[in-house]
Parts: sequence; structure tokens; C-alpha cells
Amino acid sequence: MNKFVSRITVLSLVGALSLTTACTTQNAYTGEDQTASWVSGAGIGALSGAAIGALTTSDRSKGAARGALIGAALGGGYGAYMDAQEAELRKELVSTGVQVKKVGDNINLVMPSNITFATDSADINAGFYKTLDSVAKVIAKFDKTYVAVLGHTDSTGGDMYNMTLSQKRAHSVSAYLSARGVAGNRISAQGYGETMPIMSNSTAAGREANRRVEIKLVPMGK
Repeated sequence: MNKFVSRITVLSLVGALSLTTACTTQNAYTGEDQTASWVSGAGIGALSGAAIGALTTSDRSKGAARGALIGAALGGGYGAYMDAQEAELRKELVSTGVQVKKVGDNINLVMPSNITFATDSADINAGFYKTLDSVAKVIAKFDKTYVAVLGHTDSTGGDMYNMTLSQKRAHSVSAYLSARGVAGNRISAQGYGETMPIMSNSTAAGREANRRVEIKLVPMGK
């Protein structure tokens, strides 16, 4: 690679790193500084785009520069879109008992079963309809995401019973979302029974945490 190409690539790297270090926000819930997802996505995209552009075009300097710009746009797009969706979900779900967790570009909504279903039932509690309506409203608006509804139980009861119950609960939530305007071809439902605990089943608090339905939102195209 000639000196000019190296210089372009270095400039792209510097620009990308500047984005990820300079553009920070404060998390309203923890008070900690954090890099916005769209910024880190843009930085990673720029780095990848510069490298690919330099290697795949005859004019490597132009290829690196153009690739950095395209990569930054594409990389930033997922993060910005999911950041906006996360913000609306947090606003809609304040004080509902539903946890909103951001993992990379994905969003996880964790709904404890004690507010979602009656004991040993797959029928959604009527008091939870309003919360699910809020979830459906946001998910329907942000229609560039896949929606995976995942059911989980604690270890009380038989394995087959727990698996069946978790599947029925996942399907109940997915059917409700579909009835409230979320396109069915975006939604999948799966029950995992007691196979994926998030806490120990040896305590009452752990079993309560393990009884849950999660909605995982994943940007399309990933």
C-alpha cells in the first residue's frame, strides 16, 4: 500500500476513533457516561469500510475514503435506529415492571410472569393488556426489527409441563402483539421451559426471576 493510501486509511481510523471517544452521552438511569450506539456503530463501520474500499478498488485512496463514509453510514444506522426504539420503549414502560435491556444493537424486554400471567396459566392477565399495548405500539412503529418472544419457567414441576407452559405463554404474547398491529412475519415464538435460568432455582427469589417472558428485538439485515 503506498504512502497516500496509508495516510487516507490512518485518517479514516482517526476519524472513527474520534467519533467513539468524543460523542458520549449520560445514561439517565445510571448517571454514567456512555458512547451512543450509533456512534460506535459508525466508527466500526468506517474502519471496516476503509479497509474494504482500499482493497477492492483500483484507486485505493479514493476507495478507502469512500468505503469509510459508506461503512460509517451503515454502521451508524443500526445503532441510531435501535437507540431511538429503546428510548421510546423506556418512556412507555416506566413503572410497569418490564425491564428494558440494551445488548449491543439488540433490545431485550423482560416481563416477569407474576405480572403477565396467572399461576400455571397461559392466559395474559387483563391488567397487563395496557402494558402490552404500549409495547406493540412501539414495535409496530419501528418495523425494521425482528421480534422473538421467548418463554421461560423455573424448575418447579416436570420438564415437559414446563416446556409446554413456556411455549403457550410465548405464543400468547406473540398472538397479542400480532393482534395489535405487529406484522406476523416479523414475529417468532419459542418456549425454553426451565432450560435457561437467569438465577438459581434454589431460592424463591431465583425461581420468581426465572419465570418470565422475554421479547428480543433484533435489527433486520444483521
